[in-house]
Amino acid sequence: MYKLMIVEDDRGIAEAVKKQAESWGLEALAVSDFSGVMDEFARFEPHIVLLDISLPFYNGYHWCGEIRKVSKVPVIFISSASDNMNIIMAMNMGADDFIAKPFDQSVLIAKIMALLRRSYDFAPSKNILTHKGAVLDPGAGVLNYDGERIELTKNESRILLCLMESKGQTVSRERLMERLWETDSFVDENTLTVNVNRLRKKLDKAGLSGFITTKFGVGYMIE
Repeated sequence: MYKLMIVEDDRGIAEAVKKQAESWGLEALAVSDFSGVMDEFARFEPHIVLLDISLPFYNGYHWCGEIRKVSKVPVIFISSASDNMNIIMAMNMGADDFIAKPFDQSVLIAKIMALLRRSYDFAPSKNILTHKGAVLDPGAGVLNYDGERIELTKNESRILLCLMESKGQTVSRERLMERLWETDSFVDENTLTVNVNRLRKKLDKAGLSGFITTKFGVGYMIE
C-alpha cells in the first residue's frame, strides 16, 4: 500500500484529501505538528508528499529542501500562490508537480496516482531470496517465514537484502550504509544500529533468532 503524507494546515482540505486518498486505497497521514515535519516523515516513510507553501513555523520550500536532503520521494506542491515565480521556486526546490488551489479532488488524486505509477511501478523488480526457510520479497518489503508475513520498513528490507545477497560473508557497516545511500536513505552509524536492532527484534519474534550475526568491529553476517 502506497503512503501519502499531507502537509497542509487547513484542516478541512487536509482531511478531505486524506479521505479521498484512502478511498483510492492509499494510506494517508495528515501532519498536525508543523514544527516537526521531518520527524513525521521519518516515522511514516511516505511514498509521496503533498506540501502546501504557506505553513506555520517554516514554509513548504523549507520542508521540501529538508526532504530532498534525505529522500527522492515525489513531492507535489499545492498552493493558492500559483504565480509563475512560486511554481518555478517549487520546481527548483525539487518538487515534481504543482497544483493550484482551489483544485478538484479527483484531479488531485489522479495526479498523485499517476506520479506513484511513474515513480514505483516501473522500478526494476528485485529477485526473491531464500535462506533457512525465510523468503524475502524485497519489492514488497516482506519476509515470509513459517507461514508468517513479516512487514519490513524500506531500510530494514534493504539491509536484509544486502546481507542475504552476501550470505556466508561478513558485510561491513560501511558497505551497508553505502547501500542505503545508493537509494534515498542517508544514515549514520547510530541510525544503522537502530535499524539493525529493530530488524533483529522482528526476526526474533518470528522465530528467526540469531538469523543475523554480529562480527564485532567489522559488521554483520548471515551464516
